[in-house]
Amino acid sequence: ITSLKTNNLKTEDVLSFLIKETYILADLPEIKRKPVGVIGAGSFGTAIANLLAVNTDVLIFSRKETIVQNINTTHQHLGVALSSRITATCNMQQVAEAATLIFLIVPSANFRNMMRTLAPFLKPSHILIHGTKGFDLNGLDESDIAGLKIDRADVHTMSQVILEESVVVRIGCLSGPNLAREIMNGQPTATVIASKFSEVIKSGRRVLNSQRFHVFGSFELLGAELAGALKNAIALGAGALDGYGFGKNLQAMLITRGLMEMVYFGKAMGANTKAFIGTAGIGDLVATATSEKSRNYTFGMRMAKGETLNEILSTMPEVAEGVRTIAIMEQLRLHYKIHAPITEMLYNFVFHQYSLEKAIDYL
Repeated sequence: ITSLKTNNLKTEDVLSFLIKETYILADLPEIKRKPVGVIGAGSFGTAIANLLAVNTDVLIFSRKETIVQNINTTHQHLGVALSSRITATCNMQQVAEAATLIFLIVPSANFRNMMRTLAPFLKPSHILIHGTKGFDLNGLDESDIAGLKIDRADVHTMSQVILEESVVVRIGCLSGPNLAREIMNGQPTATVIASKFSEVIKSGRRVLNSQRFHVFGSFELLGAELAGALKNAIALGAGALDGYGFGKNLQAMLITRGLMEMVYFGKAMGANTKAFIGTAGIGDLVATATSEKSRNYTFGMRMAKGETLNEILSTMPEVAEGVRTIAIMEQLRLHYKIHAPITEMLYNFVFHQYSLEKAIDYL
């Protein structure tokens, strides 16, 4: 109570917090007995499912029946052997009824529609942790976003979407240097679970922590979500420099100055800058902006080598969130009047075929 009052919360906020904490203490043992749900069977969702299977049974959802059948019969997916503790399903209701703790790993453009489908089966007792590093604009895609005048009220993080579309209040996000392919190959790494609720962090740690995967906790939910989304734009730019033939010196400058622009956006959008300096910020940025295993880095490389936006989007097996994020960041840059020349140049490079060499000269 003392800690909450120092943050100038109202009495009803403190009481609400205590009621929730008392309810959760009774509910946590149930999580240990139940399987954990995963919505989304892409590379990151599959990697998370395999990590969870070290500690618990897992029920993973995919819209595609062929994927579900393949996982259940061969215990293989995306070229990776899956634990026998993982079961796949096409039924979202089955996941919601079987699991109290559910990880949501779907692209940002599809997130709101996914929540609208899942919401009727959710209860206040559920805990949802998302691993989606992007923004929601009420279902608009990249072509709709480009040139659209938006402000902060139009931009939603995934935690905001969950609150708007469901009765669930115990939510968190998964962020950090988590390249899916490295995780699936069994390489060690760490992550951050950010939430306003300590039981969300504890629950996530309980099912994810292992010898090769360490989970840090943070109460900076907004900061972690913004850092996770904004770094994808910088990673795309780093890949473009590589694809054009520039060296590590310029990449290092882009990452350094790009981090500063991320902080500017974070401040403008109401986040604590602390999140950008830790694992969810610098850690995730360095991993994504230096590796060809990153979809955003690969997208930038291909575009710098001459492929068009539509060519790359139509041939990439999974979404590069940075494309959508760059379009949103450019509109937020104009709205907040932020000095963010890297964002401005990346937007022109991706959506207006602006010469990368001219962009570098400008910067």
